[in-house]
Amino acid sequence: SQLRFITITGGGGGESQGTASLCIRQSPRALEMFPSVIVTRKAEGPPLFFWLALLSGDTEDVHLLLGDPEGLVHPNSVFDTSDLEEWKSYRYNPTALRIWSLTYEEEFTCPLFVTASRGYVDCVQLLLRKGADVEFSPSGESALHGACENAHTECVKILLRHGANPNAESQDGTFPLHRCKIPDCAKMLLQYGAHVNRATEDEEHTPLHTAARHGMWEHVDLYLRYAASSDKRNANGETPLCVACGHPQTPQELPQYFQVCQRLVEGGANIHIRDNDQQSPLHLACKSANPQIVQLLLEHGAEVNAMSYSANTAMQYILQVTAYKLDHQPELIVRALLNHGAIRIWPGALIKVSAGLRDIQLPAGTEVETSTSHVSQAPDKGTGRKNVKRHRYFPYLLPCIVTSHTSSPLSLLPIQPHLYRYFPYLLTCIVTSHITSPVSLLPYLLT
Repeated sequence: SQLRFITITGGGGGESQGTASLCIRQSPRALEMFPSVIVTRKAEGPPLFFWLALLSGDTEDVHLLLGDPEGLVHPNSVFDTSDLEEWKSYRYNPTALRIWSLTYEEEFTCPLFVTASRGYVDCVQLLLRKGADVEFSPSGESALHGACENAHTECVKILLRHGANPNAESQDGTFPLHRCKIPDCAKMLLQYGAHVNRATEDEEHTPLHTAARHGMWEHVDLYLRYAASSDKRNANGETPLCVACGHPQTPQELPQYFQVCQRLVEGGANIHIRDNDQQSPLHLACKSANPQIVQLLLEHGAEVNAMSYSANTAMQYILQVTAYKLDHQPELIVRALLNHGAIRIWPGALIKVSAGLRDIQLPAGTEVETSTSHVSQAPDKGTGRKNVKRHRYFPYLLPCIVTSHTSSPLSLLPIQPHLYRYFPYLLTCIVTSHITSPVSLLPYLLT
């Protein structure tokens, strides 16, 4: 492209009322229509009025300005919205509250992008009638990108009907389908030929990856109906299921991410595929502490004791986040893992642990973990006092059950004779506890 500078005189006929320096960039496509680039920060007269009319969606003013042969504006005018002086102030002021940049980046846009990204349907139609190029994208993003990103369905429909390319690639390597925030926009793009498995340039995300990352289960449904690949990997080796499982989630977002994962699994997603760090969907679901997803994966045969490159199992991942994700009910995840055969903490270590936690309320997940810790098998008859001594940690183990609140109380059944001296602890648990009796503990405690 060619670059030159001109000065535009504003203020109408007669004596000049002011001037504005305009940078003129001539791209091959825009050169046929109109060459000028309007620097919005310095614009005056008709160029400024045209810019303001576009921002406000004033169709009448846009129409009048486009009809003025001396107005110096055009349906394919290019606006430079960058601010060189502002950049200089930050460039030489590293203490300014902004990322310090070593390069000056120009920010360009055009009338069709401005109006389509703001949902000004009448302005979009007017600009297209006046000859606006539906594919013109001086900023590196087409008007279709802007309309999809801001969920303006009617603008998307108009642009597609006028020949907008549903597979246009933006400057950052994304496509309109990756920008869709509502299913209606995505459905229209697919109907007009958008490629459902097209990946972004850098992260190699497909639209299904993007939908999974943002918990958009309706998009996931739509993409799967259009034959989206549920096991395609991105640059980090993650499938859409991995992305959905591992994305940070608030307590309010847990159900929508569960619905995403449920649809992916029902759509044939492989729950055993791991990312570049050898983290499975189960590992990632434990890191994000989503009990429903964990239960879903376990019910479909996820390997509960598989380890990642960091030598962590699913149990270790959930215990690492328990303290600051109590609102996610991590105890439900711990219980589900234990019920599916997760390796338990060695009970002998409970004495040392509890010595430092006597006056500290354990997180809910830890309570369930300690209350269901593996216990050695009951001693044979006649083995004597030696075996009873092996279970000296019961005074520490049983009180952990007292503060748990997950399901039903322990059954009041006869206990083994050699545990009589711990009956006060056990009785307290039976009366006040609300936790499901662990399978591994019942055969030993009860006859």
